[in-house]
Amino acid sequence: MRTTSSSSPADSASVTASPAAPHTSASAPTSAAAPAAAERGRPRVDWRIRFGALALIWGFSFLFIKVGTDGFAPLYVSLGRMVSGTAVLGVALVAKRERLPRGLRVWAHLAVAAFLLNALPFTLFAYAELSIPSTLAGICNATTPLWGMVLSLVALSEDRPTRRRFAGLGLGFLGVLTVLGAWQGFSGQDPAGTVMALIASASYAVGWIYVRRTLSSTGRSHLSTAGGQLLLGTVQLAVVAPLVSPLPTSFPALSVLSVCALGALGTGFAFLLQYGLVAEVGPTTATLTTYFTPVVAAVAGVAVLGERLSWNTPVGAVIVLAGAALTQNRNQNRNQSKKQPARKQ
Repeated sequence: MRTTSSSSPADSASVTASPAAPHTSASAPTSAAAPAAAERGRPRVDWRIRFGALALIWGFSFLFIKVGTDGFAPLYVSLGRMVSGTAVLGVALVAKRERLPRGLRVWAHLAVAAFLLNALPFTLFAYAELSIPSTLAGICNATTPLWGMVLSLVALSEDRPTRRRFAGLGLGFLGVLTVLGAWQGFSGQDPAGTVMALIASASYAVGWIYVRRTLSSTGRSHLSTAGGQLLLGTVQLAVVAPLVSPLPTSFPALSVLSVCALGALGTGFAFLLQYGLVAEVGPTTATLTTYFTPVVAAVAGVAVLGERLSWNTPVGAVIVLAGAALTQNRNQNRNQSKKQPARKQ
């Protein structure tokens, strides 16, 4: 559920560098003014509460997708999500007096990122949830780190394979087979829907590798680039949706509210939450929401939508998450944390 944020989940290891520092005066503040300045810069809500809120938002996103597809074609669920998310980031850009990125080359890279990180995975998850439970979609989303490791070994020369990471990949693959009930011939699961959800998760991994290689040195803040990315993703879906699916003729209230919540909360507001968390506690801690999202998705699916869970689904999910944790590069995460600016308390 991811944007440059996204979302998704995904949508959750999205921000991998420190956001741009706020504008400061060239002169150092006086000692008397320093405590007041520090107090103003301190977040009003503890980071643990915001961390929990982010996990809840991304976990419930799969429920919102399911309810949204009850009233609209999948492409319009994705389009509505993008419109709402773009509106939230647009307001944030205006409030912070930031501008969208400039330069044709940057916008070309953002267009590719918007397709890989927003338009394609959002739409695939929406189509997938026509035939699979939101619980399964949330667990498939948790495979993104596994895809990321496989792809980074090919695309990023600095990501060296280790026994630990290969063990995590194998464990994660075993977890996916457990979730799907491979020993039963995958009975009870829709293969097409499951494959679409897994491809959506892989698309997030491809997108982040692309962003890392092309947009990591633009000099713009993550808020600015995310705003441009969501805007382009909205345009992409606005062009494609009417060509593939007829325009909606009715607007069920519950589906409309779900799509709006999916975009405003799961795509727009979630990015702002993660943006602040990365600045405060570093990317390693902030991206741990990845491991809570499928748990929230499972609880929401069972409690609200009445979806059923067989024993292999939660057991397989735990195995997937354990494998995903093992694939993470400890040295890279440690280096990223060291790059975070120190905050004065």
